[in-house]
Amino acid sequence: MECPKDPHVVFMTQAIKLAIRGEGSTMPNPPVGSVIVSNGKIAGRGYHKRAGGPHAEIVALKSAGIKCKGATLYVTLEPCSTYGRTGPCTKAIIESGIRRVVLATRDPNPDHHGRGIGILKKAGIKVVEGVCRNEVLPLLQPFSKWIVSGKPFLTLKLAISLDGKIADKTGKSKWISSAQSRDAVMTLRRKTDAILIGSGTASKDDPSLLCSRRVNPFRVIVDSRGTLPLSAKVLNDGHAGRTIVATTKKCSERKCRAYKMKGARIWRLPVDSRGLVSLKSLMGKLGKMGVLSVLCEGGGEIAYSLVRERLVDKYIFFIAPILIGGQNSSPAVKGNGWLLSSCPRMKFTRHDDSGDDIMIEAVPE
Repeated sequence: MECPKDPHVVFMTQAIKLAIRGEGSTMPNPPVGSVIVSNGKIAGRGYHKRAGGPHAEIVALKSAGIKCKGATLYVTLEPCSTYGRTGPCTKAIIESGIRRVVLATRDPNPDHHGRGIGILKKAGIKVVEGVCRNEVLPLLQPFSKWIVSGKPFLTLKLAISLDGKIADKTGKSKWISSAQSRDAVMTLRRKTDAILIGSGTASKDDPSLLCSRRVNPFRVIVDSRGTLPLSAKVLNDGHAGRTIVATTKKCSERKCRAYKMKGARIWRLPVDSRGLVSLKSLMGKLGKMGVLSVLCEGGGEIAYSLVRERLVDKYIFFIAPILIGGQNSSPAVKGNGWLLSSCPRMKFTRHDDSGDDIMIEAVPE
């Protein structure tokens, strides 16, 4: 990380902390944070809370008021320059009297990339680019992927034993991971737009997949044949409107109607080569809905399907210091497997202690 004595880094770090507060609630917009500095002190702060609401720069400008004149605005992403649900931030910045804009990175949208910077410079405002860029890029990964591909950024989370098991021979999986790891998963949920599991996990573990957030993430249940019990928590916990049952024509009309009566959304999707819900089609439909990030907390079957279809953007493993063993226990990744010469490979990007566990992040190679 850059030297913290650099004032640009100090103030941009504050903007990043603000941006993080918006993660999981801004779809289809990216989380953005901004601070305004006058005479070496922060005069205004802001972050983007939800789509349709004021952008981070606008909140910071209003917070600073008359102190904007001659001040410096720090923002984690290039200010917008077009009319959408809100007016262009570049116009508001110019009219406020801001003298300098410091940003971490340009807009990843090819249609807007550099446009806001050009408008600000033309108005006589000094622009400094690239401050804390490496720290901001991971925050923008979901939006960057979505804006270019139309599909959400998918993270596969697995809590496993040292020998790669996610449940014992009786199907019990609570709790393989430590309390600290489970807390970390709750943080992941709060930062994501949708949580994905298969009907097997939904039936056996009956999770609610809720988190302490004003609006909970969507719960997406992949259920090719309509086997999800009507008694499942995701249909009866008061948040069924945030539940999506992704199924196929194999799910009967009667069962679809029953799910709808519970308040859930029913998506009948094409099938893949194995006759199951096409996960590629599912990701495409979630993308059209504006979902930027998906966290998969499913079992071995859906993990295999996601890896097989090359849909995983990031892996997070919580590895517990236990051995489960046995042929009838559940592996983290089921399916037919791969020959050693053609195994999906990944690159470790981060590791850390998580209570008694080890947390490892990786990306496909």
